[in-house]
Amino acid sequence: MSHNNNGKNQRTLHRAAFIKGQLDMMPLNLAVLPWGILCGSLAMQNGFSALEAQLMSLLVFAGSAQLVAIELIANNTPLLTIAITTFIISSRHFLYGLAVRQKVIAQPLRWRLPVSFVLTDELFAFSHHRKAYQNKTRLIYALSAGFSFYVFWNIWTLLGIVAGSLLPDLTDLGLDFAIATTFIALVIPSIKNKATLACVIVSGVCAATLKFLGVDMWLVFSALLGMSCGYVLSKGASS
Repeated sequence: MSHNNNGKNQRTLHRAAFIKGQLDMMPLNLAVLPWGILCGSLAMQNGFSALEAQLMSLLVFAGSAQLVAIELIANNTPLLTIAITTFIISSRHFLYGLAVRQKVIAQPLRWRLPVSFVLTDELFAFSHHRKAYQNKTRLIYALSAGFSFYVFWNIWTLLGIVAGSLLPDLTDLGLDFAIATTFIALVIPSIKNKATLACVIVSGVCAATLKFLGVDMWLVFSALLGMSCGYVLSKGASS
């Protein structure tokens, strides 16, 4: 009887974790709607077929890299340039993986692989709890949230594909601003100390300045300057 009760309790916990993952990710699922529509419509307006546009979201699943790749492919950019550019844009995911590695390294491969696939900016924002990914219930929560975002991203892409086929150029509507607002929503809650605040301010000011001056790779330089400033301050605080 005790064994049956334990099993029932575990299933209840897992179900609750699954539902909570869906609900917690829902605001970000909705916030990314303009971004997904922009990806789908931009692909259609640059000569992609509906299948190619949808497969990009199904297989690549990286909004900023998709937008850049669509533009580069449409302009017949050499493959090596496309690969290097998208690698730089998506390199932050390598850092995400390193950040959560110690939390998932003890888990079986059947858990680590799906977590790595859905480890987007949005899921990483949910990964700062010290017990994240530490047991089956928390893994179910993470995968529920991550795959919820994946499903909605593809739904919004599909809407963009349909809209791009039926409506005029949607890029003039300013939907790309959804990219900025989504990242702002992810970053603000993580500002919990002076080093992080300095990193955000320095990155933002440098990005705006270098972009205005027309400096190539302004985004990369701004990110490096911001991280360097945050690192120096964090080391100073800990010493």
